[in-house]
Amino acid sequence: MSTIASVEIRPELCQGRMKCMRVCPTQAIRVRNGKASINPDRCIHCGECIVACPHGAVVPLTHPFGELTKFRHTVAIPSPALYAQYDRDILPDKILDGLRNIGFSDAFDPAQTCGQVSFAIQEYLRDYHGPRPTISNACPVVVRLLQVKYPNLLKHLIPIQTPREIAAREIKKAKARQYDLPEKTIGTFYLTPCPSKVISIRQPAEKAKSHLDGAIAIADIYGPVSAAMENVAHQSYHRSLENICILGISWATAGGMCRTLHLRNSLSVSGLVEIIKVFDDIERGKLGDIDYIEAYSCRQGCVGGSLTVENVYGSYNKTIKLIETLEFEKIKACPDIRTVRRLYQNGFFALEAKIEPRPIKPLDENMLRAMAKRKEKDLLYEELPKIDCGVCGAPTCLAFAEDVARGEAAREDCILIRRGRAASPSGPHPD
Repeated sequence: MSTIASVEIRPELCQGRMKCMRVCPTQAIRVRNGKASINPDRCIHCGECIVACPHGAVVPLTHPFGELTKFRHTVAIPSPALYAQYDRDILPDKILDGLRNIGFSDAFDPAQTCGQVSFAIQEYLRDYHGPRPTISNACPVVVRLLQVKYPNLLKHLIPIQTPREIAAREIKKAKARQYDLPEKTIGTFYLTPCPSKVISIRQPAEKAKSHLDGAIAIADIYGPVSAAMENVAHQSYHRSLENICILGISWATAGGMCRTLHLRNSLSVSGLVEIIKVFDDIERGKLGDIDYIEAYSCRQGCVGGSLTVENVYGSYNKTIKLIETLEFEKIKACPDIRTVRRLYQNGFFALEAKIEPRPIKPLDENMLRAMAKRKEKDLLYEELPKIDCGVCGAPTCLAFAEDVARGEAAREDCILIRRGRAASPSGPHPD
């Protein structure tokens, strides 16, 4: 199966400044001839390059709003992070009505489904006796990171479907019955804070078919919804808020899932640098006393996604204030644990397929040629200065040596080799 991209680099805007290359956690980016390029086999769709590029040359490949015209009935499923983009006095009911006013047939808040999944995870962990810690699969970037860089840790992933997919699946069924329509004519669109959700729709990690039909960036929807809300009254206030689950709203922020699970030994981590540290520890046999790890690739959780508009700390604070407001209004809308337990036992929350590793392509499909290229790589690496300056267009000297072995770069691309000055690890730095 070919790999699909979630971002693209526009050459006319790229200045070759290498900032995107330096922040990429899987070394998927190279800068050659003054332009950056992405290796889709290494990309985990984290969006770090979007934020890092000072020239706006890296753009997300989300679905355009015009995709709605392909369906007879359309439903918006907003990430809970959407609510944190607006002023504190704008509650979810008004935002959902704003979505209906800009062209969606309906808007569904997935917080209730998030709450159900929280209870389903509790059910799973109650009888779990496998390797610990277990790891949340809610963030597609974390799942892809495990597939590419930590395949031995895939067995730690929670095998429960994500709330956005469950919501889309059930919405299609319900709307098909309500309007007597084929499910394929009902379009479900996720309003996403990051590009990783695009890939989780176009190419799910478990290779099943997504129940979502597209992902629209929160940054793209923010303006139209803001304008539409000016004509929205608060008449639907209690009708809408009664179905919003505080447990689910918490999923937008780092630590939110752990708080809803009420586990004695859970850990929340956000940001890829910190996640990699934690996963390295797990591979070394540490953290075995932890039951569950909630991991978000974005700082502070989904509210810190690269496709949002609000400052990450401001949006985190707004989410906490929203939860406090809902608590004050005595609106909790928690799912019934007995119903969740019955659904769990019937496989309602189960992943549709197993998530398999996605290893990096070998140096060569032929074993003998691969061994020869590995030797070439090792010999060149010993010759390099090991200062990881990046001038060659690769993030590290080791990555450069591999590029040369693969035939994707030339030895002379290293400025020190070109000047005949490559030496030891403490050798001279480039001018």
